Amino acid sequence: MLTETVVGVDVGGTYTDLFLYDAVNETCRVVKVVTDHEAQAEGVERGLESFKASLGNLGSMIHGTTVGTNALLQRTGARVGLITTKGFRDVLEMRRRDRPHTWGLWGHFDPIVPRYCRKEVQERTLADGTVMDPVNPSEIKSVARALLEHGVESVVVFFINSYANHQNEKRAAEVLRTVWPNDYVSTSSELLPEIREYERASTAAINAYLQPVLGPYLNEIETKIQARDSGTELLIVQSNGGLTSAAMACREAVRTTLSGPAAGVIGAAYIAHQSGYDNVITSDMGGTSFDVSLIANGSTSMVAETSIDFGMVTRSPMIEIVTIGAGGGSIAHLGPDGILEIGPESAGSEPGPVCYGKGNTMPTVTDANLVLGRINPLAPIGKGIAELDVNAAKRAIELHIAGPLNLGVMEASDAIVRVANSKMAGAIRLISIERGYQPESFVLMPFGGGGALHAGALIQDVGLSKAVIPRYPGAMSAFGCVVADIRFDRVKTINALLEELDIRLLNEEAQRLQNELFESLETSKRSVKEVSVCLELDMNYVGQTHTITVRLSEQPINAERVRSRFEDTYQRIYSTILEDIPIRTLNLRIILVGKRPDFDWSLLVRSASPLGKTAGAATRDMWVEGSWQPTPVYQRDHLEPGVVIVGPCLIEQADSTVLVDEKLKGSIDSYGNLIMELDS
Repeated sequence: MLTETVVGVDVGGTYTDLFLYDAVNETCRVVKVVTDHEAQAEGVERGLESFKASLGNLGSMIHGTTVGTNALLQRTGARVGLITTKGFRDVLEMRRRDRPHTWGLWGHFDPIVPRYCRKEVQERTLADGTVMDPVNPSEIKSVARALLEHGVESVVVFFINSYANHQNEKRAAEVLRTVWPNDYVSTSSELLPEIREYERASTAAINAYLQPVLGPYLNEIETKIQARDSGTELLIVQSNGGLTSAAMACREAVRTTLSGPAAGVIGAAYIAHQSGYDNVITSDMGGTSFDVSLIANGSTSMVAETSIDFGMVTRSPMIEIVTIGAGGGSIAHLGPDGILEIGPESAGSEPGPVCYGKGNTMPTVTDANLVLGRINPLAPIGKGIAELDVNAAKRAIELHIAGPLNLGVMEASDAIVRVANSKMAGAIRLISIERGYQPESFVLMPFGGGGALHAGALIQDVGLSKAVIPRYPGAMSAFGCVVADIRFDRVKTINALLEELDIRLLNEEAQRLQNELFESLETSKRSVKEVSVCLELDMNYVGQTHTITVRLSEQPINAERVRSRFEDTYQRIYSTILEDIPIRTLNLRIILVGKRPDFDWSLLVRSASPLGKTAGAATRDMWVEGSWQPTPVYQRDHLEPGVVIVGPCLIEQADSTVLVDEKLKGSIDSYGNLIMELDS
């Protein structure tokens, strides 16, 4: 079991969530504070103040951050300079000849590195790794001075074929560091020694774009926690769901682009495993977005590459997450055709929904839920808001939705929620039905501040078997930070036909990468209970552009075993194998996972109050199927394992509100989860 006090932190678009695990006093606590986008570190500090009495022996703070994601989406990263091989200045603009809109004839794209900040130099490495033309140090210094005159903060070196031999990139970086005024100098071969020039250039450029943004933020966070306790370590959740040091996160900022959402999936996967569920669809409804991920047979879905926004491709292992603009703060509006639409614009935390009273006049999903009686206006989620303004929310819905559509305010509010539910159901179908999975074999695990309000509608709409609502759904990403393992990934391009593959050299390369990863693990101060190593090969048939991932469970690597494993994997995916076509081995990937000590699961169950199974439910009028109905309202802290309640009813807790719809029932299992399913 974990033996130290740990705080997990998730900074979202609307709220900053903190989950405290106090191993000494055997308690866990949750707090939500409104996110300050101008000073996110201050929001974290306010949250820590709520735990002041329990932070005397804080061992570590583990942070899932959206700083990188927001910087990319909002184009607020640093000014980047790119030094590349002569003739390859426009790789970032050419991309893969894709378009912003599939069927559009026109499209506009501005690379994160402007053209005047992309400089060419004379150098060349051949595809076999031969250095044909070494770099000229004087030329490197000259272009560095030119970039500095343009106000460039961060510079990246991207040379053709550097995956095969990084000598020229390494030399150029050495020269750059003699004249560059800060530490933001990197090379593409350090981050991604992998074939595919555009993906490598894009990943390296994004890393340079984020370094000057993420670095100062993490340094500020580290300074604040060190002032409390010099022994506290700051760890960061990566997009792959594993932890890394703050220093490593600053160097490899690109690996944190989906840090916050990944932490939520890791927390959900942990709870699902402990509770005995292998097939789970996670749904994170925050204030700004709705994030969906799939866990099949106990394993999270991973991808090697994703696009954060059009033209910003990141090639780095990460948890597969589908995101849509359907959060609590998503704005309801009428489109050009007069049809009700939800998002993608969001009111965020500033000014927030209309009911916050901070200046927003456009209605949101949260405003609609409030008007329908699903949210208690006198007990809003998060610190910093005393009371929600129901009348202001009604006026906004009347002005912008109800009036133009000739509806009553209640009917319009109900329509807003139904449209939002439809969008979210579509995202769930995208990641399940459209990929060949049967919804009835999966359970829904909703979290985020608003996820539990919509879970009942979603399981009925999509046909999922049930919803499993964890003890603290509103702080799931913060909880995921606490239970996440340490993980490191390394990749190396092999690019050889299977028949010509030098198995001895391949095993040597695999061993070298493993040694690097174990060194990284040893530098971490975190205790682990066990270490596992996984080897993967990216392979395909000659002529194919896509690859499949072939996992190897045994070492040393054997050529016949590789062939057999490739054909088995290909057969499973495509229901066939291709005879008489050579097989290519493209990349070798090594994954090291350091399993951290288990979280004391019983603490979540013991957090229930001894007041009784239901402790006498109150009632509140709620709009149900076209009329106001007095509806039972339970306090989650008072619901003990074994209790069964029938809908419609509301269950309130500090970090979220649960709606059990009509025709559904809820029960508390032995793990403290609320199980929502049809009342048969």
